[in-house]
Amino acid sequence: MTRTMSSFVGDKLEQPIKVINKKGAGTQIAANYVLKRPGDGYTVFASTFAPYLSNTILKGKASYSMKDFSFLNLQWFDFELIASNKDSQYKDLLSLLTAIKEKPKKVKAAVMQGGAGHITIKLLLEKFKIPQENLNLVTFNSGGKARSAVAGGQVDFIIISAQGSEGIREYLTPLAVVKDEPSERWNAPTVNEAIKKSGITMPVIRGSMRGFAVSSKLKEKHPDRFEKLVNAFRDTLAQKGVQKTLKANNIGGDWTGPEKANQLMRQNFKMFNKYKYLLNK
Repeated sequence: MTRTMSSFVGDKLEQPIKVINKKGAGTQIAANYVLKRPGDGYTVFASTFAPYLSNTILKGKASYSMKDFSFLNLQWFDFELIASNKDSQYKDLLSLLTAIKEKPKKVKAAVMQGGAGHITIKLLLEKFKIPQENLNLVTFNSGGKARSAVAGGQVDFIIISAQGSEGIREYLTPLAVVKDEPSERWNAPTVNEAIKKSGITMPVIRGSMRGFAVSSKLKEKHPDRFEKLVNAFRDTLAQKGVQKTLKANNIGGDWTGPEKANQLMRQNFKMFNKYKYLLNK
């Protein structure tokens, strides 16, 4: 997303854009790098802000808060997919939950550490009054490794971002999508439709949200530069050629704008803060 957008936004700003990778600590290294740079508009933070930014603040002992960032746009959204290995006996979510309840430690699952899927499975167990220790839960820091585990049959099921799972679709039986409405790409009920017979309802925790942000110092000190960046991203995404390129590469191209983007990130943080206790169980 970042590399594709950088060339187009650079054309709009008539400035070359250099992409610098800052890996590690769940994006905390990148976030600190951005905040240490001058708030002059020449440094833009691109990341999968949800769930990672919320996690670094709540669980990673980050020195920053959500207020230190001002989001220009969230353009690429994904949701969590609950899916079993195609050769497993679990073909629907309720039978899977029943097995976890009745056969302690027999069912194995893979999730991304601290992600929306991690909280979702913990919350499902809590809602169904299933002891957390009943599930043999394996956490990964890499989506690729988590998906390899379910594709190879090392775990029975997975809860992870749906779009990233397209490459292992042939190895999966989709059980539910963690959304308010069905997915066009995955033949599975929403999580609340999947558990409807139980009379239990689940809060829907958003999956990944990727986009662009700057240090809040920029908006405070140079509102004109902030607005110039906002306009550059908005106008770039309005171009048909850009949308065609993004679509061809399976990259999201939504325009939410600063107000909506900041609102969504505050909501994400609030949700993760509400259920962070589950990650300690």
